Amino acid sequence: MMYLQVAAGLVILLICGELLVRGAVALAEQFGISKLIIGFTIVAFGTSAPELVVCINAALEGAPGIAFGNVVGSNIANVLLVLGVPALIYPLACDNQSAMRDSIIMIGGSILFAILAWTGFIGFWQGAILVAALAFVIFLAYRRAKETGEDSADDALEEYEENMPKSKWMSFLFIFIGLIGLVAGSRLLVDGAVMIATAAGVSEEIIGLTLVALGTSLPELATSLIAAFRRHGDVAIGNVLGSNLFNITGIIGATAIIKPMEAPSQILHFDLNIMLITSASLIFIFWTRKPVGRVLGAVFCIAYLAYISAQFLGMSGVHSVAMMS
Repeated sequence: MMYLQVAAGLVILLICGELLVRGAVALAEQFGISKLIIGFTIVAFGTSAPELVVCINAALEGAPGIAFGNVVGSNIANVLLVLGVPALIYPLACDNQSAMRDSIIMIGGSILFAILAWTGFIGFWQGAILVAALAFVIFLAYRRAKETGEDSADDALEEYEENMPKSKWMSFLFIFIGLIGLVAGSRLLVDGAVMIATAAGVSEEIIGLTLVALGTSLPELATSLIAAFRRHGDVAIGNVLGSNLFNITGIIGATAIIKPMEAPSQILHFDLNIMLITSASLIFIFWTRKPVGRVLGAVFCIAYLAYISAQFLGMSGVHSVAMMS
């Protein structure tokens, strides 16, 4: 029953997150808002809404392990799985200069998050710093896009414009259903994940790092797979870099502002380091100026399977710290 609850929560999150984005994009266009602004605000924040609501709900219910595990685990999954699987289909090529720049920004955000997390507590001011850092990066990206034109915004909105509501009332309905569904779906997911952790005798951190993180990474995986089939490697890579930056700055930052949290020592001892290593590997890959090919994609997928296995075989920092306590 609890597995069905988690599955139902994930399905509701994915569907209602999509409804929210489509309704918000349609409403913004109906009010004459620039596509560039829509792309850098509504689409960017809306696609991260499921992760945000899950983290806030987990923090409010006293399960910070799920909140932190969701973010750290999602970032690991995004690099190893969301890039690895599409690369098996077709090598992911991109503008290496832009990818290098964006990966350095993402690494910078990761290091900032790690420094704050290693203090053992993410509170209001730490959350405000993370959100401010994200806002600054978005401002710089918006200004750069404004100078070079709005082609990138057109590409980002192309998928949503195909099936958007046509009237303002329908747009409001999409947004309303999306918001209600996100809250309900996140509650089902978090409660179910806690029950699974209790029944299986594992920590909430492990469930957050694996089941919840993988579930909330499914939209990114779907987007990257579609991009690979369409030979749009730059979209797949940009999807991962942008999602990871939002996770560690906007999502954790906003969650901490609403509900300050202790950073789980288990995650700090092992998983946070894995996240930093996998993220930093992208800089070396883009520095070689070669596509993310099938061999590297296979290595990434195997590495992710090894990471998941480590969680449940007692090899990760979660188990090590638990055994010492």
